Amino acid sequence: MTTSATPGSEAVRYEQDGPVATVTLNRPDVLNAQTPAMWSELVDISRKMPGDVRVVIVQGAGRAFSAGLDLSVARGDGDSSLPALADLSPQECADRIAGFQEAFTWLRRPSLVTIAAVQGHAIGAGFQLALNCDMRILADDARFSMAEVTLGLVPDLGGTKRLTELVGPSRALEICVTGRRIAADEADRIGLATAVVPRDELDGAVADLAAAILTADAGAVAEIKALVAGAPGRSYDQQDSAEREAQTRRLRDLKGVE
Repeated sequence: MTTSATPGSEAVRYEQDGPVATVTLNRPDVLNAQTPAMWSELVDISRKMPGDVRVVIVQGAGRAFSAGLDLSVARGDGDSSLPALADLSPQECADRIAGFQEAFTWLRRPSLVTIAAVQGHAIGAGFQLALNCDMRILADDARFSMAEVTLGLVPDLGGTKRLTELVGPSRALEICVTGRRIAADEADRIGLATAVVPRDELDGAVADLAAAILTADAGAVAEIKALVAGAPGRSYDQQDSAEREAQTRRLRDLKGVE
């Protein structure tokens, strides 16, 4: 086991055990409320992650996954506070948000299979962090909420497309415009959860899933992830073509054909 933290901070912890990396939001005293500094750490982790990592587990320390954006920071005087963002030009504001999004969207990288281990609250940015992962294993006390609307804001961290793909546009709209809490059993029923387990079995269930993924050929897993991710935007004929191309690459790779 190799363990490291982003230099200068313990708010985001990185650990690696062979091909499995674990990223932990580590502010349990504030239910892992997120800050722009933490997003910078996540981006840094994504850029420095060794190429032999195949599975990334994202989790929160303590009793919650993440209570979302740290409002004491968002409403403060820093360069990334909501008032400061509003004072930027439209392009500068959009560029700043693009940098924030990078902390979340790297979890979609085709070479990785990413798993969110969710206990307690996953609100706003916490919900979107879980949504950017390929799979979500929920403890039975998990609660999702897309709460940005309660601040007069929209979800902007890469969550709306995945949410819509998982539950459909009508339900996604209802979830986003009401900001209501979604319990683990409902999350399971409507397709937000890969599995729901008792709280004391969460770590074991995630470890078992990671181990099962690692038994498969890494190249095949990457191709399958790309096929599944691209499927909603393709016609049947286009998807059939994508499958043919992926299989051709796999056959040539397995035989060592350049």
